[in-house]
Amino acid sequence: MTTDVSNTSPRRGTLIGLGVGPGDPELITVKALRLLRAAPVVAYFVAKGKTGNAFGIIASHLDAEQTRLPLVYPVTTEALPPPLRYEDVIAAFYDESAMLLRAHLDAGRDVAVICEGDPFFYGSYMYLHDRLCADYATEVVPGVCSMLGGAAMLGVPLVYRNQTLTVLSGVLPADELETRLESADAAVIMKLGRNFDKVRGVLRKLGLDKRARYIERATMAQQRIVPIDDVDPMASPYFSLLIVPGVKWQA
Repeated sequence: MTTDVSNTSPRRGTLIGLGVGPGDPELITVKALRLLRAAPVVAYFVAKGKTGNAFGIIASHLDAEQTRLPLVYPVTTEALPPPLRYEDVIAAFYDESAMLLRAHLDAGRDVAVICEGDPFFYGSYMYLHDRLCADYATEVVPGVCSMLGGAAMLGVPLVYRNQTLTVLSGVLPADELETRLESADAAVIMKLGRNFDKVRGVLRKLGLDKRARYIERATMAQQRIVPIDDVDPMASPYFSLLIVPGVKWQA
């Protein structure tokens, strides 16, 4: 006699990637908030010794029965002394984090991984998703990303009519940034931090510095909008971006 085990297998948990917005707690979506409150396990990325911006957005919505699972980054900069390689260190971290989540998922507990901005737009969640999506059910809830929050706070339309938007990482070499910006109708440059002076130099060379707008911690309580000539490259935070809007088109 054959036994049907399809309905007797233990239920596996669902992996949920929750975009919680760029910083303003009111910009979390209704769906993200519903799934967040229902999740027995809430995981979040954080630097050592800190609580993190993403956790700060959702902390007031959690109750005492929910398990909090901090995933502590081993490094927070891509510049490491040899023989360490950032790619190797961070890949091992994501491997270990995925194993932590597997233990909860295999026990039948849903895990909500919160992500500042959007999970699939420069979000750390995506690296867990890549490691786990083949083995577990997943649900991803989009969130307002920082470039959209920044444009709204600056009051600057990104693109008009048939213009195209280019999103760039400030980590790129100066010559590659220059090449890509030369052909862009409009651009958003993220991941500034220590790369700010390099990026500003490229903008000046291309004559885009007067059009570019700079914002730190968009939508957060500590938000700052500063002329790019006044930005201190040594103090430029990771949570900052430059927007080069498309040339205005009159409808």
